[in-house]
Amino acid sequence: MTPLTAAALGVTAGLLLGALALVLVRVSERSRDLGDDAEATPPAVSPGVADVLAVLRSGAVVLEGAGGRVLKSSSSAVSLGLVRGEDLRHPELRELVRQVAGDGVIRETELELPRGPLGHGRLVVSIRVAPLSGGLLLILVDDRTQAHRVEEVRRDFVVNVSHELKTPVGGIALLAEAIEDAADDPVAVTRFAGRMKSETTRLSHLVQEIVELSRLQAPDKDQQMVVVDVPECARLAVEQTRLVAQSRTITLSAADGDGDLRVYGDKELLVTAIRNLVANAINYSDDRTRVTVVVRRAPDGIVEVGVSDQGTGISREDQERIFERFYRVDAARSRSTGGTGLGLSIVKHICANHGGDVVVWSKEGHGSTFTIRLPAVEDHRAAGAKAPPESQRPVLPTLGRSDVARVAEHSDAGDGSVPLPTAGPGRVGSESASTGREVIR
Repeated sequence: MTPLTAAALGVTAGLLLGALALVLVRVSERSRDLGDDAEATPPAVSPGVADVLAVLRSGAVVLEGAGGRVLKSSSSAVSLGLVRGEDLRHPELRELVRQVAGDGVIRETELELPRGPLGHGRLVVSIRVAPLSGGLLLILVDDRTQAHRVEEVRRDFVVNVSHELKTPVGGIALLAEAIEDAADDPVAVTRFAGRMKSETTRLSHLVQEIVELSRLQAPDKDQQMVVVDVPECARLAVEQTRLVAQSRTITLSAADGDGDLRVYGDKELLVTAIRNLVANAINYSDDRTRVTVVVRRAPDGIVEVGVSDQGTGISREDQERIFERFYRVDAARSRSTGGTGLGLSIVKHICANHGGDVVVWSKEGHGSTFTIRLPAVEDHRAAGAKAPPESQRPVLPTLGRSDVARVAEHSDAGDGSVPLPTAGPGRVGSESASTGREVIR
């Protein structure tokens, strides 16, 4: 072999060895990259888990135990505002996850969290965090906001009832003692007996309205639904309050509009609702004023009963609360007239049980108009005929805030009464309106 040939073979062998070394280096780097990718791949969420999350009523979130990164979340968890992208939104929830990831112990708690991205309102949730296999964690969330609200309403109701009962019961006890002490004074006994009668009447009204309110919330509220002639209900309500109006020199009038004015309902309850509105109008009106009751057919298949007065009016702040149980705009005036603070709440529940609502328009110093709105009967059933199933009855259209612009038509042109709203709640200038549907509690 010549020296030249040997040199050529040496160069060739060197090139081959260099190429082989380069290939080995590239293979090693590729293997390392693949290993890194495998380590970075998050634990897989099995299709079965995803299917379960989709049908759970509770909000559910699956996340990594170590980093706390969200891997899968149900739509309800997102709608509750618990998840944003791959992160949990609330620090309280993240701390609970950190604790479970650290010791593997299942934890349950109830948290009060801000609602929505701007934090308006509150969200009360029951949370359970548990470890899963493969280093995953599962969060189950139940929305308890409504349940807490109901419990608060019940608690407030008990407190209010106790307070309202305490006043007349205490008064009766004191008057009984006064009668005993004045046994030898017939004039004093007569005076105390009259006051005792007034307190017992107030107590009787309170108990009666509490029972009525409880009956309205019973599950068999549809039992007495028949076709009802609304103008007849209005006439009965007016007659039942006429003596009270005459004692105050208040002119009480009723008028019917054109069109079919029948609804599906409980006649006795509808009379009660209208009577409560008329009595409320009388109680908050000055002497020698006017209270007007109008029944008419409004657009979109609605029967409206409007009760207008020329009283003191209601402020915008009070309008937001007047349908609450035991709320009084003027507590002293309400008690002096025997009011219990339950009348408008009863009206609200009666309307809701009939698929309707109640709207109030008011302007301070100019009076108020309360309007009951009920779905009209669309067929030719006679009054007293049994109502069809609830699913087959007409539905009341939802009110929009823009409807307030149509608060224009007067209940009796030229009488100076306040307007009867043709549609929904809202306000025009200093005039404002509200609906009982918004404050159902």
